[in-house]
Amino acid sequence: MTDLSGSAFFSRFAFPPNSLGYCGPSDTGLLKQVMVGGLSGLEEMTHIIPAFAGAWPYLELIAACANRDPLDPGVVEAYWLGNTLLDQVDLLLMGNSLDERFRHRAGWDWTAVSDALNAGGRPNHSFHVFCIYPWVGLLRSGIVEQSLDVLDRCRIRWGEVVALAGDRVMVRSRPLTWDGARLRLSPEQIEPVLPPVDDGLLNPGDLVAMHWDYVCQRITPHQRDNLMRYHDRHLAMANQSHTSLGRSIER
Repeated sequence: MTDLSGSAFFSRFAFPPNSLGYCGPSDTGLLKQVMVGGLSGLEEMTHIIPAFAGAWPYLELIAACANRDPLDPGVVEAYWLGNTLLDQVDLLLMGNSLDERFRHRAGWDWTAVSDALNAGGRPNHSFHVFCIYPWVGLLRSGIVEQSLDVLDRCRIRWGEVVALAGDRVMVRSRPLTWDGARLRLSPEQIEPVLPPVDDGLLNPGDLVAMHWDYVCQRITPHQRDNLMRYHDRHLAMANQSHTSLGRSIER
């Protein structure tokens, strides 16, 4: 039986875009119902999660290279936050998987995807956001406001809870900004987000990971460092047409 913690881990991060109708099952209330259902929802969870057609093949790839189940908690963590399992992924297998899934959609942008793979791209959510999705290209084409908003909210971002205000959690974080040539992290700001669907109360000082309009869950300093590491790596790749691939983003 698939470990519930892996299913719950995945669902906490997948629920925010699904609630907006962006990915996963068309019944956007179903995942929330399962998440708050506890152990009784386990079997249903394992059927729902493969419906996330963007994320599931990455989980399968990481799992195959680590000899684990796709919903093993470490595999799920590798995809959403990043961990050492990403370093075990065979880049040829990753390239073949991406070629099969996205080349016909990417068109001329496939060169950028190929370059990102050769530069050390890993099957982490930040790679999908910055190197596969079309929003970086649309940003450069002049569609700035919408593209920047999607990129900022779709990436998994980190922050520190500073206060609770009604039904919102006030989190100190660093949004993305665009200077016309490069994506960067702006100075810290306070953003209001919704609390986790199934993870209890938060307290000031908690480190959290966020996706779209929600806090997904508390994270440890080590998890935050991993999240930052892979986020920054793939963001640097998104800036590759303007800077050297190996340069880290400005902090």
